[in-house]
Amino acid sequence: MATRQISLFDTFLMLALITFWGSSFVVVKIALGEGLTPIAIATFRFLTAGGLFIIALLVEKNRKHDYRLLVERKDIPTLLILAFTGITFFFTAQYTGIKLAGASIAAIFVCLLSPILITIFSTRMFKEYLNKRQIFGIGTAAAGTLIVTVGGTLSLQFNKEFFLGSLILLSTPFLWSAHSLIGKKMTDKYNPFLVVAYVTVLGGLCLIPFSLAENSLQQILTMSLNSWLAIIYLSFTCSLLGYYIWFYAMKKIGAAVTSSFLFAEPLVTVLLAVTLPQIGEKLTVPILAGGLLIFTGVYLITKK
Repeated sequence: MATRQISLFDTFLMLALITFWGSSFVVVKIALGEGLTPIAIATFRFLTAGGLFIIALLVEKNRKHDYRLLVERKDIPTLLILAFTGITFFFTAQYTGIKLAGASIAAIFVCLLSPILITIFSTRMFKEYLNKRQIFGIGTAAAGTLIVTVGGTLSLQFNKEFFLGSLILLSTPFLWSAHSLIGKKMTDKYNPFLVVAYVTVLGGLCLIPFSLAENSLQQILTMSLNSWLAIIYLSFTCSLLGYYIWFYAMKKIGAAVTSSFLFAEPLVTVLLAVTLPQIGEKLTVPILAGGLLIFTGVYLITKK
């Protein structure tokens, strides 16, 4: 099978994408610094993004009259599960983890542990076997995760918030893995962008009760300009534009090449988190060493 060539324009798009998605962790940290709660950020982001997706779908319907907008009623429960695992619970945990442990740890856990868990779970589902290299990779990544969580906590003078945040962030790869594997049938059946649109809208709506429960929905009336800019950036650039680029690249250059770019996403987050003065995160030796082990584990597991 011939290898697909990636053009300079497509390379630019993928670099833009990993910059958008890698910077999102840092933008959330900035929004948290403006006084928004994790649930409020997630709610405002996905309600706004949901509106943008609806507009995009209506524009697409106007361009292509045979474009399908509705899904079968029997698929609504699956879409709700995808909304909870990929939006409501996932981003509540991620943003809470960013607040407690930092943007760098969130990016390392979410971006690097998810491919490992997806490999393990999909192997079990399809009754395949892991080879020795993959098993060693899983062990390496597990050791790296332990070093990041425990070593990072110890090096930060037994910071309980960091430890709690790391534990919360450890749930995100499991949620994303479940979301990805459950969503495969939906994206095989429907246009993937349509599925993402439904999940985004439903996920945003499902966040509203949580915002009402913590009384954070009213923060929309007192948000600063920086908070609004952060929400717009997350909604338009990371959600709508990001998924447009993602699905375009998947179709144009293939899943393998497109997915390989994502391993650079945590690097973008770490560079921004360390260099931006309003973030000012510090990378300790355990975090760097653990992150390197996790990256090595991902390479060993996903290497063909």
